[in-house]
Amino acid sequence: MSLTVDRTTYITTATVDRPGARNAVNFDLMERLEKLLDELEADKEIRLFVLSGSGDSFISGGDLREFHQLKKADEAKKMTSRMIEILDRIENLPCWTLASVNGYAYGGGWETLLAFDFRVAKKSVKIGFTQGKFYLPPGWGGISRLTKTVGRDKALYWLASQKVIDAEEAVQSGLIQDVFKDDFYQKNLTELSESLVLNDRSFIEYVKNSDSHNGIADEIEPFSEFWESEEHLKRVDAFLKRK
Repeated sequence: MSLTVDRTTYITTATVDRPGARNAVNFDLMERLEKLLDELEADKEIRLFVLSGSGDSFISGGDLREFHQLKKADEAKKMTSRMIEILDRIENLPCWTLASVNGYAYGGGWETLLAFDFRVAKKSVKIGFTQGKFYLPPGWGGISRLTKTVGRDKALYWLASQKVIDAEEAVQSGLIQDVFKDDFYQKNLTELSESLVLNDRSFIEYVKNSDSHNGIADEIEPFSEFWESEEHLKRVDAFLKRK
């Protein structure tokens, strides 16, 4: 099975499990992601979706052995359009999304992680912008997302030079938000996940859509509604009783 899924309270964790192909994306994995996204979009109890990889790879890009069978431009267009739609759906999920970069991420691997709200990595991770070695530009929305994340000059330099960066450079550039030491990675990841599921989907959706607000004044009404909510009052009462 190319994707294993684990469900706990509020959290769905999917692990790409194609060790023989270094967790490369193929059509079977696309189909499994699409079915999982159907569930994530519908299940209002899910507050966090985590994607990781098995072994020492996150995602090594597209499966060249499988995708190399596509010889025509229209065939390639269908494949890349399908993957772009998958990543767009991840980006627009009404819950938090976290790319748990456990290992090497090359080509389409870094394009995939950029579709997530948050991105953390092991200290030993390497991220490679290597599509140019195969005379291909990024095709899964990577140029747009990378330019938005790290800036045009840095993005173009990485792509032009087929740059491979380590986790420290990735966090300094803003490509990922945090780096965890390998020995403490799972512990730190668990602690982060627990923090991210503190609030329900209505709260998460509001914060995620904050960039669509027209201005500061737009924050007044929703803030006031959250203020009078039973959950807010309960938490403040509990906090005050501790003092």
